[in-house]
Amino acid sequence: MIPLRTTDGFHTALASESCEGGGRLLLDYQKVRSLTEALCNGLAIEDFVIQSMPDASPLKWHLAHTTWFFEQFVLGSRESTQATPPASSYLFNSYYNLVGPMHPREERGLLSRPTVEEVLSYRKATDSRVEKLLLSLDGERLRALAPLVRLGLNHEQQHQELMLTDVKHLFAQNPLRPAYAKSTEERSVAGKGAPISWREIDSGIYLVGNQGDGSFCFDNELPAHRQYLERYCIGSRLVTNQEYLAFMEDRGYQRPDLWLAAGWDAARSGGWCAPLYWEKRDGEWWSYDLSGMRRVVMEEPVAHVSYFEADAFARWTNARLPTEAEWEIAARSAPVSGNFLDTKVLHPTPAGGTSDSQQFFGDVWEWTASSYAPYPGYKPGPGALGEYNGKFMCNQYVLRGGSCVTPSSHIRATYRNFFAPEKRWQFSGIRLARDA
Repeated sequence: MIPLRTTDGFHTALASESCEGGGRLLLDYQKVRSLTEALCNGLAIEDFVIQSMPDASPLKWHLAHTTWFFEQFVLGSRESTQATPPASSYLFNSYYNLVGPMHPREERGLLSRPTVEEVLSYRKATDSRVEKLLLSLDGERLRALAPLVRLGLNHEQQHQELMLTDVKHLFAQNPLRPAYAKSTEERSVAGKGAPISWREIDSGIYLVGNQGDGSFCFDNELPAHRQYLERYCIGSRLVTNQEYLAFMEDRGYQRPDLWLAAGWDAARSGGWCAPLYWEKRDGEWWSYDLSGMRRVVMEEPVAHVSYFEADAFARWTNARLPTEAEWEIAARSAPVSGNFLDTKVLHPTPAGGTSDSQQFFGDVWEWTASSYAPYPGYKPGPGALGEYNGKFMCNQYVLRGGSCVTPSSHIRATYRNFFAPEKRWQFSGIRLARDA
């Protein structure tokens, strides 16, 4: 039995409390760190060590890397402990070149040592040190440290989502298609939702980006800046499996006129004929989700499609993908509510069900037509933490809105996610836009 913390899964880790100062920060730290381990409940030790592809990481590595982040950037040069694994910075550094060299990403699954038990001991020892530090600080020293702790917590929430997308990809490679968790929702197997309607938004100069209300945001959401938008229309909900299946049945994957050149090459070389995790059984489409194999539910949002597939689908419908500014302006009046990790459903749901009827938040990350680039006036921070976002502003596209495995407290209208256009293992989907 793996010695994880005793917790009532999601409920304990996500419990709402109120406290002030270092106590509040300590409580938030404990909640986030506990949830990471709660996500591992029920898994076997073998599940922690396998790497299914270079883009994914073993669960053990996620547990160690998120701990190393606090050790490196919050504890810094303070005294180390015997529980720190040898060469932890080399093994668990992800991409911070200013910190030092790192183990190759694609070889993380070869690290049988340190063991899972040793990594969990490392987490426990580091948590004890961070908690002791937070309780010892007040006033100016606490205010100076708090932004680093908040960054570490938001970083860990990103890895909570990655843990679930990575374990989904891992289990999908197994012919047994094992379940990560039992489904908590009854699901229909056929149907068709209401047609997409179009909301028109006037042209004008809009303020885009995080406007700094005092709550946490990543540096790539800054600075807020003015941007002119032509009048446009945006879809009332996400594209469904039923609608995407119509694209497939109209030979969408066989028509080069619908595809960007790089997308056509990626589809051909990857043998794409459907979204990731779909497979045909006895003439019916099934898909793998975290509760196992299920018939494709037609009303649910299509998920696990690349930017190239989303763009090809939009062309097929005589529409387009929204820019990230168009998405943000349309979404900022909507409540940040929907089908997130907190619901424990762990897969996209139809509009109006667990989801908000507009589905701007939760369910699936929504591809935009915008390349991931700095906002006007953006400057990365000093030192290694300046590598967090800025160094990736090349050859990637922006996604917005969060997914069914994103913690709800992690998302906001200005949040900018980003992936390379051929990636499909994330919960990524489609919202349409068009010129007015």
